[in-house]
Amino acid sequence: MESQSHCKFSGLDSLRQPKKFSHHCAVIIGIGIDLVEVLRFEQTMERHGERLLRRLFTQNEIDYCQSKARAVEHFAARFAVKEAAMKALGTGQSEGIYWRDVETLREPDQPPRIEFHGAARKRFDALGAKRVLVSITHTRHSAIAQVILEG
Repeated sequence: MESQSHCKFSGLDSLRQPKKFSHHCAVIIGIGIDLVEVLRFEQTMERHGERLLRRLFTQNEIDYCQSKARAVEHFAARFAVKEAAMKALGTGQSEGIYWRDVETLREPDQPPRIEFHGAARKRFDALGAKRVLVSITHTRHSAIAQVILEG
């Protein structure tokens, strides 16, 4: 017997008809969004230097951002991801979750992805989340990230 999904459709196909699911229906468990002003973040980086980078970012994130022409935009975007992810987890920066517990990774020709570590991973698992989605955009002025946890 074929299992029935409670989801009837997910968007519209090219003929403007509902696209049907066969067996899977994602449930949103958490959502977070954050906006970072790049200039303000740059001023904070100038004030606190390397110490701030090491406190907020993993070595992978630091290496990635420093390889870019406008590194500050990429750092600001990754900080926005951390804030948005903590909102999606429902904790903010509390319950033992540290900045470096939320890591944004980017492989060549692939979209960015998040890896949770430590207490962030424990919270992700406790919520029953199975997948994390992230969207990032930035300009010279601002960086925005949205994070969705699906179960």
